[in-house]
Amino acid sequence: MSNDVQELQTALRRFAEERDWGQFHTPKNLAASLSIEAAEVLEHFQWLTDEQSQNLSPEQRDKVALEIADVLLYLLQLADKLQIDPVAAAKNKLALNAEKYPVDKARGSSRKYTEL
Repeated sequence: MSNDVQELQTALRRFAEERDWGQFHTPKNLAASLSIEAAEVLEHFQWLTDEQSQNLSPEQRDKVALEIADVLLYLLQLADKLQIDPVAAAKNKLALNAEKYPVDKARGSSRKYTEL
């Protein structure tokens, strides 16, 4: 696992311990919080056109950045609680996706791997 990820997880553990929040940080609660925060990212794009979503103002971008941070922090807490290395899991998933979506079949297509 990368040092940055480990440092963030350590800081998150300390932050929660100082506030006695560990009792609330069950995998179920962290997964729910992760989903809620992801929805808050989406909220910033809800009524934008594709073009508008690609051209956020600096203020909008800063707000989205804070929501992305919330998603990342909850994800890292969940991974920590379940003793999953998120970087290793992501690399594994990328390799699996490469098998499911071979370049010669998937290039330029948005179809699911079962439809290629």
